[in-house]
Amino acid sequence: MFKKTINEKPKEEFESKLLDLARVTRVTAGGKHFRFRALMIIGNKNGKIGVGVAKGLDVAQAVEKATRSAKKNLIEVPIINDTIAHEVFAKFGAAKVLLKPQRKGRGLVAGGTVRVICTLAGIKNISSKVLGATKNKINNARATIKALKELKQKS
Repeated sequence: MFKKTINEKPKEEFESKLLDLARVTRVTAGGKHFRFRALMIIGNKNGKIGVGVAKGLDVAQAVEKATRSAKKNLIEVPIINDTIAHEVFAKFGAAKVLLKPQRKGRGLVAGGTVRVICTLAGIKNISSKVLGATKNKINNARATIKALKELKQKS
């Protein structure tokens, strides 16, 4: 009765966002070898979020590998009334991130990497500040994920 066609894909439960794409070079005696590095963020807007970084010979391969890596590194974020339970601070490398809960209707007061991660995690009301001097998106993303991991469930 229900026949599945070959080109019909199953519904994807996670939304993904390409946060950073860079061409990286390895210089050897034989010349320069170009590869692409992709930073992918995936989330279901319901408390699950993952970050993946991978390199590939072309953009599509790098994005695919980074998406697979992000799916393997999923974390669960405790969301209470569209915000987080308490203030949290995390440091990864030179990146420092501060996340604060906000009252309903305040919105997402965050920039760049933190905004994308909070949006895909499903957090609607939060205030954040990237305190580190680095503009490295990978370290900022990992610091944000580290901060979200440190959140405790309100009991």
